[in-house]
Amino acid sequence: MLAVIAGYTWVLVRVTPRWFANVVTAAVLALSVWRALRTGEWGLRGSALLSAFFTIAAAAAMYLAGSALGTAHGRENAGRYFGYLVLWAAGQQFALQTVLLREAQAATSRGKGIALAAAVFAALHLPNPFLTVVTLVAAMAWCWIYDRHPHWLPLALSHALLTFAIVCSFDPALTGRLRVGYSYLQLR
Repeated sequence: MLAVIAGYTWVLVRVTPRWFANVVTAAVLALSVWRALRTGEWGLRGSALLSAFFTIAAAAAMYLAGSALGTAHGRENAGRYFGYLVLWAAGQQFALQTVLLREAQAATSRGKGIALAAAVFAALHLPNPFLTVVTLVAAMAWCWIYDRHPHWLPLALSHALLTFAIVCSFDPALTGRLRVGYSYLQLR
């Protein structure tokens, strides 16, 4: 799964049409589903009320930071964009929690696996410094919550809401337009 993501963001993005990202997304989700079929872990148990508290606190902090910087703004087609973010975040959280976290925990320990999964998830957002730091912090929280309450859907909503808060709170120059890999380098 990591090879598919890294291969696309660093190599294939240069030579394939934009729609090919959908093929990569489908491949990552297929690999995640394949693992879920093997292990029986679908990540849909328990309650993740903690994600609501984390999301509210993080979104408020981003809004306050954006207001202080004078970069807070609205978004055109906010509903449609948020719908896209929910789908994108759902795929990322499903893969992060049911594959990266569980494989990292199997290779190390319960606690170290959380840190390792978050670090790998953050590394997938390189070389964008803003996204790398933000995803490291967020993935630590999401993995910690999932480890205690294995239900990825609330985490997907948290991911989508926080991404939306980032987009509406900060200037695209600071966020690197949420680009990663070679796409981020093209902005420079």
